[in-house]
Amino acid sequence: MPRHARRQHKHWAARLRERGSVSLETAVVMPAILTLMFLGMQGALLYQGRTTALAAAQEGARVAAGENSSTSAGIAAAQSFAGSSTMALEAAQVSGNRTAAEATITVSIRTASVIPGWNPTVTQTASMPVERITG
Repeated sequence: MPRHARRQHKHWAARLRERGSVSLETAVVMPAILTLMFLGMQGALLYQGRTTALAAAQEGARVAAGENSSTSAGIAAAQSFAGSSTMALEAAQVSGNRTAAEATITVSIRTASVIPGWNPTVTQTASMPVERITG
């Protein structure tokens, strides 16, 4: 067998031994890439839920802190705000408290999950001083 033919034969033999290595690499790398993508999406959903819960709590505390307002008015405002932000939110629970000096609203929101079997809940609280006439 001539030298050129032997080199070509070795080249083809080497390629046959490596056959399927791309499939194996893909089978190993793809789950890792998909896991990173899902974790990134879940992080974005949690951030969105946290932001919505905080904004709803702040809105509820602002309403509840009004001079002639009440805790129930603040809770209703927070529920309305959370209800209008339905993107990726599954449930919202609102509670509140108002003293002579401060109104506090707490909002808990269950966000959507891309991870099976996990239902994350985000809780945020906002407080504001109650308006009052002085002087």
